[in-house]
Amino acid sequence: MMAATKKIAGGLVATALVLCAAGCSGSGSAGRGAPGSPNGRKGAAAPEAPGSVNRPIGDGSTAYTGPQPNVSKPQKLKPGEKPPQFVVFSWDGAGEDSQKLFSHFREVGKEYNARMTYFLSGVYMLPEEKRSLYTAPQHSPGRSDIGFGDLQGIKDTATQVRAAWLEGNEIGTHFNGHFCGPDGGVGTWSVEEWKSEINQAKSFVKNWKTNAGLKEMDPLPFDYDKELIGARTPCLEGQKNFMLAAKDMGFRYDSSGISKQVWPKKTDGLWDLPLQLVPMPGRAFDTLSMDYNYMVNQSGTTTQGDPSQHQYWGDQMRDGLKQAFDRAYQGNRAPLIIGNHFESWNGGTYMRAVEESIKSMCGQPEVRCVPFRELADWLDAQDPKTLDWLRGLEVGQAPKEGWTKFLTAGPPAAPAAPAAGRVKPAEGPAGEPDEG
Repeated sequence: MMAATKKIAGGLVATALVLCAAGCSGSGSAGRGAPGSPNGRKGAAAPEAPGSVNRPIGDGSTAYTGPQPNVSKPQKLKPGEKPPQFVVFSWDGAGEDSQKLFSHFREVGKEYNARMTYFLSGVYMLPEEKRSLYTAPQHSPGRSDIGFGDLQGIKDTATQVRAAWLEGNEIGTHFNGHFCGPDGGVGTWSVEEWKSEINQAKSFVKNWKTNAGLKEMDPLPFDYDKELIGARTPCLEGQKNFMLAAKDMGFRYDSSGISKQVWPKKTDGLWDLPLQLVPMPGRAFDTLSMDYNYMVNQSGTTTQGDPSQHQYWGDQMRDGLKQAFDRAYQGNRAPLIIGNHFESWNGGTYMRAVEESIKSMCGQPEVRCVPFRELADWLDAQDPKTLDWLRGLEVGQAPKEGWTKFLTAGPPAAPAAPAAGRVKPAEGPAGEPDEG
């Protein structure tokens, strides 16, 4: 069995704002057709239907099977059109173990029209007996803070990854050993060390059949070199050097930052799609939009706290995410980013909270529960001027003059500066939320 208890690691931000995450994502490659395509243009490439081809790559652990099915093409907003409400549910260290949560949330996603990003940890596709094939930057060969896979875990994870991608979900990466902190953690890695970690994570996915001796299993139905376009770093550490490495390696987004619920922007050429500060109902501070952070603010670093509080704690997370959703949906329509792990902390109450959140959010009008890749595609399709206007809206702020006028004429002009000699004293900045 895959070591489920080894899957999660976390670090600290501010006081009790505790983080745990990492990931990457991608998009399918476009195939080439024969001359004389159905569109009548001689020599033009004929479109390939999803699943119409099967071109093994390398040892056959992966294969190009045509464009990814069950995905939506981005549409540019029409003049005055209100933006959709995007919600991204993402899973760090995705792998199928005895808890069967990967398969469970795949079914939840299908039921409620939610496609998600699954950040696969490369070492979960590498068997324990082959651990020496992995050498993390600044660590000796065979080291990992989250363990490795076993044959059953690798089989089950490959089955889930294959099905998830065919259903229109995104398969990213949670990198490998999940090292955090000052002693060789990802925050200390150089650009070149990040490139080594990324290449190794890709290698374990591209060669899992050989490494695990599972040659008879079906391949993963995508070219991972093209599928992988984004990430969230372990413990949200090392973002700067990771992004420099990622840009050179064809990535398109990063989800390692921390932000308020406002519209995202590009940093160093990559879309910065961070976790967000969201309400902690009944408390005087916000927390990050992740199960781990709710847990730490409730039971500390104890993953199985007071059983009498489990129901309340799960409700608190669900209600906090719902408040975050409502203020975006009714306000600035900023994408809501939610991070999770396949875990059973505090009796599995956070898994219940996530499932209830998916159910309540994803069926509402103008709501799109999509993977990071589709959000990045949509952002790339928009007029940069429109995105600039959207970024001018604060948390929960809808345009006063209405969406149609705001997105047709742009934001109102800034008020004129006060006349000389009548300058109002500047107010100090609003205090940061008390992280407890």
